Amino acid sequence: MAEHRSHGKERMRWCDSCGTLLLGQRCSACGGEGRAFELNSPGDIRPAMEDGSALVLSLFEEAFGDASPLRGRQLFFNKVAGEDRSDEVVAGGAVIATLRWNLLERRYRLELRAEGASLIAPHASSNVLRCGRLGGHVKGRNLSGDVIREAAGDFVEGDPLIVISGGTVAAGTARAPADRIMQERKAFKVKDVASCEFDLGPPSGRGEFVAANREHLRKLEMAAVSDLRSIVKGKNRAVTASFSGGKDSLAAYLLAERALGPIDLIFVNTGLEFPETVEYVRRFASERSSVLHELDAGDAFWRSVGHFGPPAKDFRWCCKSCKLAPLTEGISILYPKGTMTVEGNRSLESFSRADTRFVARNPFVPNQTVLNPIRAWNAAEVWAYIWSQGEDYNPLYERDYSRIGCYLCPSSLGSDWERTAELHPELHRGWDRHLRSYANEKGLPPEYVDHGFWRWKAHPPKMLRLAEGLDLKLTPHDAESVSLRMLKGASPCAAGGHSAEAVLELPLRRELSMMSHSLRTIGEVRYSEEFDIALLRYKGGSAKVFAGGQISVVAPKKELAEELFDLTVKALIRYQMCNECGICAKGCPRGAITIDGGLRVSDQCDRCGRCLNSCVAVHYHDRILA
Repeated sequence: MAEHRSHGKERMRWCDSCGTLLLGQRCSACGGEGRAFELNSPGDIRPAMEDGSALVLSLFEEAFGDASPLRGRQLFFNKVAGEDRSDEVVAGGAVIATLRWNLLERRYRLELRAEGASLIAPHASSNVLRCGRLGGHVKGRNLSGDVIREAAGDFVEGDPLIVISGGTVAAGTARAPADRIMQERKAFKVKDVASCEFDLGPPSGRGEFVAANREHLRKLEMAAVSDLRSIVKGKNRAVTASFSGGKDSLAAYLLAERALGPIDLIFVNTGLEFPETVEYVRRFASERSSVLHELDAGDAFWRSVGHFGPPAKDFRWCCKSCKLAPLTEGISILYPKGTMTVEGNRSLESFSRADTRFVARNPFVPNQTVLNPIRAWNAAEVWAYIWSQGEDYNPLYERDYSRIGCYLCPSSLGSDWERTAELHPELHRGWDRHLRSYANEKGLPPEYVDHGFWRWKAHPPKMLRLAEGLDLKLTPHDAESVSLRMLKGASPCAAGGHSAEAVLELPLRRELSMMSHSLRTIGEVRYSEEFDIALLRYKGGSAKVFAGGQISVVAPKKELAEELFDLTVKALIRYQMCNECGICAKGCPRGAITIDGGLRVSDQCDRCGRCLNSCVAVHYHDRILA
């Protein structure tokens, strides 16, 4: 398990004797404590699977003409911030490169690190610069071509380089193509300098990885099993497992089975699942003779897409139609007294799941309590546990999918969509054809589909930069308009009390998963990443906020419904229109507010309302909506 470092790094350990990653403090195979190394946060490291390892080898060969030091070696990926897929590549207990999917070029780029340069330099035949004495501190500097004595390879601007100066080896990036690099004033940039020769150590594989971490895995299992038994004991409710066909739900089920014996499996078939996933789930249940409740959404997506348009990261109506609806109905029929469902939610999966607790009520599915036994595990621990149990898993993971959900999910990576085109061309063609028809109908250019602009209704800064690079006009989806369209004013509700509904359209300047911070200053908030809904409770009333801007308020009295609706709208405007002036943070008497790429509200907040009253965006919200 990673140890957090204050400077945005996570400390992990590597056993040089056994040549593998350590998840705990000591190697179970040799007894050694291992060597510490650092990763970028959050540190959700995972083993590279078959196609992932092959991809890394192919990129090293493409750039440097040789990847032999990495052949037969166990590699790991660590997800870091980036425009699309961005993974640090770990080998031998060091980050040797960063793998990125370039949205503009629609291909992978390799960013070399010092250890990777030191490792490959003796074997490289291309993308190598041999230089005279560089002198002084060169890390991070752009250097002139007149220091280059020899340039090997047919590289272009942006390609990774190995820079050799005497006995010094560094990782660099080309600022000019090979045929002009020696004449340019800014010829290449030195990214990192190797401090010593880098040795990968002994070769290892999955067997060595599991053996080195067997004691750590035993402790993880014992803790999870104990927690599950203590929570379920004495409760007169059915226990089920949410089984999506992914690695996390598999690990969670195995723990539940160890603690409680066989339990029913619930699989929501959205109608958009990969064929491999459906086949795997059914086979898994059959081989165990387990009861499988397959809740089928049928053609719900295709019946709705013509009305709503393509789903987007900030408009995931599909989750409500294809997951929430069948799950709610299925549980009400199958488990009228309710169920305790074991799920594979993990804190490291995303920021919105950072506060995942072991026991949580599902605010969006009545009568369901969720148990999260692997909430504190990282991805490497999940895989080590699965392998230690000798369990079969979804074969798509070997094809280098890090996350497996609906094949056309807007929240998946652009790189994964390209892989889907290779594995399932018929599924890819169908959705691609629909998107192009939609784009043509709306007067949108082909790039709307080609470069994944359809994945957002309101485009974030990274996509606006991409559009600028393509000289692309993103109308109407890049509009900065703000509007509030009332669907129903505060009026009597058939179910009792009063309700109000509206759609608030705002420019998306920050991730909607973070909007719960602004709502926290009003009342208790729950956020579902799966369904992209925030639920706010306030004085006996509640407000649901959907990522597409829909707001639904229910309260016992008309006055309270109006009050809660007004506060919810103001909170959303406040978060998306925040200019980070810091007035609210400075005026908070409990120090509960920080400004870090947007509003952050801690549990110290007592909802006094001072910050809301001091916010400029809230003060002028009526003009913003005008």
